[in-house]
Amino acid sequence: MASSWLSFSLSFLLVLHGTFAQQRYQQQQGECQLNRLSPQEPTTRIQAEAGVTELWDQNNQQFQCAGVSLIRHVIQSRGMLLPSYVNTPLLAYVERGRGFYGIMQSGCPETFQSSQQMQQGERGAGSRFQDRHQRIGQFRQGDIIAFPAGAAHWAYNEGNEELVLVCLEDSSNNANQLGQFSRRFFIAGNPQQGQQQQGQYGGKSLRRERFESGNVFNGFDVEVLAEAFGVDREIARRLQGQDDQRGHIVNIQQGLRVVRPPFSQEQEEREERQEQGQYGPRMNGIEETICSAKVRQNIDNPSRADIYNPHAGRFTTVNSLTLPILSFLRLSAARGVLYRDSIMAPHWVTNAHKVIYITKGESRIQIVDHRGQAVLDDRVRQGQVVVVPQNYAVVKHAETEGCEWVEFNTNDNAMINTLSGRTSAIRGLPVDVIANSYQISRDEARRLKFNREETLIFRSSGRARSSERVAAA
Repeated sequence: MASSWLSFSLSFLLVLHGTFAQQRYQQQQGECQLNRLSPQEPTTRIQAEAGVTELWDQNNQQFQCAGVSLIRHVIQSRGMLLPSYVNTPLLAYVERGRGFYGIMQSGCPETFQSSQQMQQGERGAGSRFQDRHQRIGQFRQGDIIAFPAGAAHWAYNEGNEELVLVCLEDSSNNANQLGQFSRRFFIAGNPQQGQQQQGQYGGKSLRRERFESGNVFNGFDVEVLAEAFGVDREIARRLQGQDDQRGHIVNIQQGLRVVRPPFSQEQEEREERQEQGQYGPRMNGIEETICSAKVRQNIDNPSRADIYNPHAGRFTTVNSLTLPILSFLRLSAARGVLYRDSIMAPHWVTNAHKVIYITKGESRIQIVDHRGQAVLDDRVRQGQVVVVPQNYAVVKHAETEGCEWVEFNTNDNAMINTLSGRTSAIRGLPVDVIANSYQISRDEARRLKFNREETLIFRSSGRARSSERVAAA
């Protein structure tokens, strides 16, 4: 009897799992039936004391197809994004500025510590005050920073210019168990005090899904908080942030005083050499733990380019092979630069959706679906976003201004297949197959196959024949 019941239970669970899997598959299939793509701009703007957060519409079909959402934080000098955590993995690109950040994981050691002599009258002369906390990282323009799902984090702008962080949240990741949208949980402040603005962001009704209310302490009883932290009621009440009018980005007039090592130009150069394997043993990820994992890599330095053409531009990737934590997040990123009158070869990504954010200039982007229909043919300018679904063919053509962009991929090792150039699908075909496929002569087929010697980036005139340098991964 017990054996029969166990057999029935297992069969029921298998059927139930199959039903849910089929529903999820059908839902995802429907979400990516896109007849038209268009460049996207932020639809919601939330103002805080020391900065502003701009959000793209999570309900947009293109973002739902990719299963992601996009946020841009603009933080003023000496501004701090309050600690929070998200139900999804997050990749941040530092578009402009510099600063430092912290990622908190319960159980990780407090490896940053200090002590200092107290002033006369503070806890008695001669006493020492110590601070200990989890490690802090520093960032600069061009860095990609990886934040695991559920890991509390914060960021501070220590520079004299605005800090701009462009963040992708992957709500389709298995780490998210809360539905199709990302949700941000603040553990400090009172985010609902931020002012939502429409203005240039559209006249329709806008929602603030990710900044709807106060911090998580606000829902607990004050007495419970006081007991949990061993503090009085007033401090417990301050934890809840009910009287905090600053919003989610706050100004720190005197500057943030934390324990952190100095970060010099020499150190930056040493890190770049380590990333390129120029000295010392290369890390393979096995040595890392969740507490010690490297979470930052710069992709702006031309010397790190994977594809480089001095006459046309460059393309730099960061994936789980160069930043092992990305295998845990199942995300990757790339940085592209096209000079004037240059083209990134027509290509498709075999295993990921791609979200392209233009950081400078503009480019004519064409995207073609499985029916051979152009679902996008438009000039995409700075600050706009384009979603390229998996396997859709895309080509970029930078004209007078040139174009720079960062792209986020929903796979930790996104793979590109090209349609033209030295490593393309056309180059891999026999001449006779090309001639018969396109009804052209063998000479024409040969020219079609061999005319382009570059791999990915080339001048649009067709006259430039510069050799590309493919950097070792």
